[in-house]
Order: sequence, then C-alpha cells, then structure tokens
Amino acid sequence: MKITFLGKYGGYPGKESATSAFLLESAEFHLLVDCGSGVLSKVQSYVDLQDLDACILSHYHHDHIADVGCLQYAMLVENKLGKRIEPFPIYGHKRDSKFDELTHDVYTEGREISVDQSITIGPFNISFCETTHPVYCLAMKIQANRKTILYTADTEWKDDLIPFAKNADILISEASIYKDQFGIVKGHLTGEEAGKLAKQAGVKQLFLTHLPHYGDQEKLVEEAKDVYSGPVQLVYPGLEIDVK
Repeated sequence: MKITFLGKYGGYPGKESATSAFLLESAEFHLLVDCGSGVLSKVQSYVDLQDLDACILSHYHHDHIADVGCLQYAMLVENKLGKRIEPFPIYGHKRDSKFDELTHDVYTEGREISVDQSITIGPFNISFCETTHPVYCLAMKIQANRKTILYTADTEWKDDLIPFAKNADILISEASIYKDQFGIVKGHLTGEEAGKLAKQAGVKQLFLTHLPHYGDQEKLVEEAKDVYSGPVQLVYPGLEIDVK
C-alpha cells in the first residue's frame, strides 16, 4: 500500500495546503480518505480524476466533506466527457441525513459504512470503530497485502481504540490540541494521547494529522515521544509512505 497525505489541518486549510485527508493506493486502485477543503485540488497532483476509484468519509464535519460537492461536479464532467460511465462511489455512514446528499443523479452514489460490518473497497478491507466526537464519526482499520493502517479520524480519548488499533503497521492519529489544552477542547486528542494510543496498541509508526493552525506543531511530536518510543512524524501535503 502507498499513502499520500494531501492535507494536515483541522478546521480549515492552511496556505497552499488542505484539511486532513490522504490517498491510498494498492493494485492500481485509488481510494480517497476524507474530502475536506482543498483536498480535491491536491489529489489531482497524484492521480487523474478519471482514475480515482472511490472516496470514503469518516464523518460529516465541513473540514472532512467541504469538497464533496465539487467532487460530484468533477464526476459529472468526467461522465459527460465519456471518461466515466458508472457512478462514482462515496462511502459514508447513515447516521446523518447528509448521507442522502452523497448521491448526485447518475454521477455519484452514496454507499453505507457501519460499525456492524467490514467492507471491501477494491483491494482494501475496512472495518470501523465509533469515536468520541460531537458528531457521529468512524475510525477506520484499513487492511491490504497483510498490512494494517489505522486512521483515528476525529476523536477524544476512547479505550475502544486500543484493541481496534492493536499492532497496526501505521497509526494515523489526529492531534488537534496541545497537552496544556486537555479538557478545554472536546472531541480531539493531544499529541500525548496520540502517543499513548500508539504505545498501548503496539503500533509500528505514528503519524500525526488534523493539526492546529497555531503554536509549535513540533511540540505535538515531543508530547507523543514522551510516552511512545517508536517513530513519530507530523504529516504534510505530499508526504508519501510505502507500507511494505
């Protein structure tokens, strides 16, 4: 599997960046994970839209879905140009009426994801864990080629994530707040908590995303390393990881 990070911010995109999202590739299949502001522009640096196979959404906050409407228009254009015949699949949960908006005429089709069952999207097997966030949100365990990527999506600390992330090759964890903000900002992890999850789950590598626009982001790495001895890195647009 190959991971290409497209954005790193929570809330809104930074200058020449995008909100937290990444592209997964395996066996020539291209899966977009979350589609917030700036993501549609960034993803075209790595894959032609006609070769994008599917999109999956963790939840329906704007910084994770802001570009979905534009993605639907893109698929309309691709259809009219004869580059795409079948509706483009957009996966999301049904716990919100926004699911109905994922289907746009014959151009995109909403498909349900649920904690009750894993699904197969191309070469990827994906299972889900509900997170603790102001809206319903699903963390994802993505497996292919005997490798596992765990994406926390947006969440505050939740013990259920420890067994869910157990022994993952890659943990992509949100780190939206600093340690001294613990208890003030709800629904998000500190760098230290991301490190705690990495340690207790026994993952091999930790990547921090959904970062704040303020402060010294390297402090998030320091916080994580205070409790986790494995590799820790901040993501940035264009960072590519081969999961072998």
